[in-house]
Amino acid sequence: MSRIWAGTDCGKSHHHCLVMNADGDTLLSRRVANDEPELLKLIADVLGIVGGDRATWAMDMTGGEPALLIELLLNHGQELVYIPGIAVNRATDSYRGVGKTDARDARVIADQARMRRDLQPIRPGDEAAIELRLLTEHRSDLVADRTRTVNRLKSLLTSMFPALERAFDMGTTGALVLLMGYQTPAAIRRAGKRRLAMWLRNRKVRTPEAVAAKALEAADRQHTAVTGEKAIAKMVHTLAKEVMTLNEKIAETDKLIEGRFREHELAEVITSMPGIGPILGAEFLAATGGSLDAFPTADRLATFAGVAPAPKDSGQVSDNRHRPRRYHRRLQRVFFQSAMVSIRWDPNSRRFYDRKRAEGKHHVQAVLALARRRVNVIWALIRDRRCYTVTPPVTHAA
Repeated sequence: MSRIWAGTDCGKSHHHCLVMNADGDTLLSRRVANDEPELLKLIADVLGIVGGDRATWAMDMTGGEPALLIELLLNHGQELVYIPGIAVNRATDSYRGVGKTDARDARVIADQARMRRDLQPIRPGDEAAIELRLLTEHRSDLVADRTRTVNRLKSLLTSMFPALERAFDMGTTGALVLLMGYQTPAAIRRAGKRRLAMWLRNRKVRTPEAVAAKALEAADRQHTAVTGEKAIAKMVHTLAKEVMTLNEKIAETDKLIEGRFREHELAEVITSMPGIGPILGAEFLAATGGSLDAFPTADRLATFAGVAPAPKDSGQVSDNRHRPRRYHRRLQRVFFQSAMVSIRWDPNSRRFYDRKRAEGKHHVQAVLALARRRVNVIWALIRDRRCYTVTPPVTHAA
């Protein structure tokens, strides 16, 4: 039997698999439940078509809904390739028909896998990288929830007590503890500086006298109660308590991430790079899968991270480059943020940044250029399994 390709349109409860041969003829088209017995039967039927040999399976997702199918295929030694969903959507327009069905999408995926040779293979996931990905994604959700809650808190406080909202950063512990006990200008004035400072000190707030003085200064600037003050004060108390709870959850998650990250064999190498700590290091491992097997060159890693400019030439316009549209945004955040920090602490990074600014680049361009250079460095460090040093080691020619 000649080579066959199995395109799979993945869904939550069901997948649709379509198998075609080298001539583009459909050999099998089936909707299958996302359940192990049904998936095993599908794999057996597809392998029966190919005579027991390997088939090439293509899908538009690499985790989540098709995770069970991917694990079963890897256990059966099958070849898996990934085609991005945006590529499937754009390729669909070139096929006959205007309707959208799972069977049609599966056919497009299979046909694209049959014609293209540049698709990324899906490899077995590293256990530590998978755990770090789950933990870092959970942390991102918690941070997003905290940001939304803080914004709601600031909006409510501005409508009732704008002087206090201007006086404090509502994400700090001191401000949140204060709002859990005192929300209105009148309540703060009644408490007084001494009593308020003692109340804050008993709750382990840093510099309670300074926090109390700042709160009283804000309270002295407003002697008018707005309409609905009691209801707003209750909501402010509730939101401040929610932010405190989210801060505690984020701190607990950070400990879990750091503990799991430190167990990885590349942890010491990655954190030796200035600007990369356990959280950014964990996100790096989660994005790359725990190794550089998918990135044979530093250029490939830079392109994946979105720090390598893509050409945009047309006609007489040449050497025009722009930020790529497809890249791993969280990995780009790792390199950009770590580059920002390294400018302050690493002399090599500072010299490179200053040189780019002297060439006329603005701040963001210079930081992106530094991030691109740091991709080369961290790729070489991981390849050689050595830690970063300010002075590079001396290499001797053979």
